[in-house]
This record gives sequence, structure tokens and C-alpha cells, in this order.
Amino acid sequence: MTGRNVIIENLQQQPIESHMVEFVERKGLGHPDYIADSLSEELSLELCREYSKRFGTILHHNVDKVLLVGGEARPVFGGGEVISPIYIVMSGRATTEVDSNGAKEKIPVGRIAVESAKRWLKSSIRNLDTESHVIVDHRIGDGSTALVCNYDNKKGNACANDTSFGVGYAPWDTLENLVFDAERFVNSDYLKKRIPEVGEDVKVMGLRTGKEIKLTIAAAMVSKNIPDMSHYLSVKADLKKAIEDKITSKCEMPVEVYLNNADIPENGIAYLTVTGTSAEMGDDGETGRGNRSNGLITPQRPMSLEAAAGKNPVSHVGKIYNVMAASIADRVAKIKGVNEAYVKIVSQIGRPIDDPHMADVQVVSEGGMPLTSNMKAEIGAIIESEFGSIDKVTELILAKKVTLY
Repeated sequence: MTGRNVIIENLQQQPIESHMVEFVERKGLGHPDYIADSLSEELSLELCREYSKRFGTILHHNVDKVLLVGGEARPVFGGGEVISPIYIVMSGRATTEVDSNGAKEKIPVGRIAVESAKRWLKSSIRNLDTESHVIVDHRIGDGSTALVCNYDNKKGNACANDTSFGVGYAPWDTLENLVFDAERFVNSDYLKKRIPEVGEDVKVMGLRTGKEIKLTIAAAMVSKNIPDMSHYLSVKADLKKAIEDKITSKCEMPVEVYLNNADIPENGIAYLTVTGTSAEMGDDGETGRGNRSNGLITPQRPMSLEAAAGKNPVSHVGKIYNVMAASIADRVAKIKGVNEAYVKIVSQIGRPIDDPHMADVQVVSEGGMPLTSNMKAEIGAIIESEFGSIDKVTELILAKKVTLY
């Protein structure tokens, strides 16, 4: 069936939507943790481009340690100011110099780190001034000699530079799709043009109890665009209705939306920000503390705590195996008779990445029926196909065609 270390098993459990209670969370574009993930990944992609341009190959790096320290701001209706800027430290490990034709060639990793961060912030957080609202620093060290050696050890057949595991599942259920789509809608170009008062810091928490869903959404508002509390309440009502019309109306289950639930209008309390992100006022962020590699936080599903963002896309299985596990699960879930698929892949440092230490494919079959030999053969073929073309994962990551956080 497969020459790799693979176990295919029938998982004896009820599909997730038959469970009485389910929680799903997503931290959106302007959330400090999402910002940290994005800056890690943008730096990795820039390093990949720079290494490829200079040397024709992607060199060792793992820049998955970005820290965002929240600033201090004074938002007021119709205005406000940032008093103390957000402080961001770009950190991790990267190849900073290379022996080239007998001479050492320095790579400007620090400059690339600062420029990539400011470029992403400028294009993503509309009301954040990258010159006055944020300080971007860098503390990137050279990669460990052993890891660099392991990274370069087998050209065309990279070895895992960590012992780690990746996790994926499919299909997404109603609540997972709803939470993801709600955040993406609030941060869409369409919504921002229609309601420019809404900032980028959006967090969605979904709760399903039986067949009823409640979405609690926190959406930062931009103070300079909101003259008074009356206007704020009008914007809040417009946003709530837009979410209900666009997202929740498509759901077959009843959905109740709670928006900026901590507001106390009679006491003048509203979710106002100067920049559109809570990072301006003491809310810190760190790579890997937000969404898992599928873009959600799902305590009722298996998850890896790996930070996929910022890890190199060539040999770091903490990134590659999470992407691959999701792809395998998606294909397995489409097999007739499969209700849900769960995939877990573990590596062993130094081992070729296309030869996992173990891949475990768990299937929740329709009606709990045993897996047939044909189903197992089809699953085995999917595993062989995915690992046989593992280089395509790197290509997808470089082209930004996969979700990582």
C-alpha cells in the first residue's frame, strides 16, 4: 500500500457537529498575535527571495520569534493620539554571511527584517503610521552550525531540521467556516470601503450549543472617523447587520451575533482605537500564539502548537507537515464513505522530509462502518502522492497559496 511509515485506522467517535458543545476562535488581521505571525512570514519570504537572487537557492533560516510589545494611546471621539509607539522585535535565526568565491558575502538580514515589517504594516493596517506609531528592531542571529549543515546535507531531498509534528483535519464544519468567514468579511476591502470606521483588529469567538450558534466579535473602531457616541452606535449597528446579512444568513442553524460586548455607552465606554489595532494600547503579540496553521483555534480538534509562520519552507517540518497534513486530510475526506479525516505526521531530525517517522491517518467513517480494503488503498495512494511531490508544498508557501495562521 505504501513504503512509508503509515498507519490508517478507523476512529471510533462521533463527528464533531454531533457533539453538544463546540468552540472555535479566529484572531484577525490587526490582532497583535496575527501581526507577529505575519511579520515572521513576510521576513521568511523576503529572505527566500534574497537568498535565491544571490545564490540560486534558499538558505537556512527560522525567523519565527517576533515579539510585539504594545504601546500607549489616547483615542477620543473625532481624534486621539499615540503616546508611546508599538515596539516590535524581529528575531530568530538566519544565514547572515556566505563564503562566495573565496570571499565572505554579507546578507543584510537586519535591513531586510525592518523593511519587510514596515512594508507589511503599511499595506495592512491602514491607520498605522510606520514612522511614528511603531518602532521596528531586529535581533537575528546566525543559524546553528549543526542545523545549517543538516539543512544543506541532501540537495533535492532535504532532511528535517527538527523533530516535530504536523496536524490537519477535514472537512471544516459549520461553525469553523462561519468564524473564519466572519473575520475575513469584516476585514475585506468591500467592508472597509463601505464602513471605513472599522479597524483591522477583529477577533471572532464562536460557540455552538446543540444546533444554536453565538458569535462574539470584537472589532476595533478608528476614533478619528467617529465624532461621537451616537455615530459609534450607528456604525456598530451597521456592521452587525452587514455580518448578519452576508455571513450568518447563509447558515442553516440560528446564529446570534454579539458585537463589542464590553461597550457601556451610557458610561461613555466604547471600543475605540487610534490606529485600528489594540497593539497601540498595551496588547502584546508573539509569533505562534494566535491561530493554528489552518487559520483557526479549535480546542475540540487536534492541533499542533508549532508556529508555522517564519519557519523555512524547505526543511522545517513544523511548517511543511502542517500544510501537508491539511492537504492529505482534505483529499481523504472526499473519499466515499468518509465522514471526517484526521492526519498527524511526525518527523525525526536528520531524516528526509519525504520519509516521515510516522504518518497516522484516522478516519471517522459514515455510520462507523469498518474501512474497506479499497478505502485503505485509496488513502495509501494519497499519502504516496503527497509525499512524492513534497517540493510542491514549498512552492505553494512561496506563492502565498496556503493558510499558515
